[in-house]
Amino acid sequence: MNVLTFPLAPVRGAAWVLDQVVLAAEREHYDPGPVRQRLAALEKELLDGEIDEEEFDRREDDLLDWLEECEAYQQNQQGP
Repeated sequence: MNVLTFPLAPVRGAAWVLDQVVLAAEREHYDPGPVRQRLAALEKELLDGEIDEEEFDRREDDLLDWLEECEAYQQNQQGP
């Protein structure tokens, strides 16, 4: 049976590699650590007077939404 499916091995190998790349990209995108670092840097910008409250609020909302997505992804990866 393996002889019959041998010609498909490169396709299966490529699919596996693609799956691994997608998983790695998802883990990187949904890593909450960099989002928390960005939130801290944003707060520093506000305290240093580099941005105003309105800009802070806008960017903070985006980062908090992203952090929420990260945490939901982490929960889904852990399972029930």
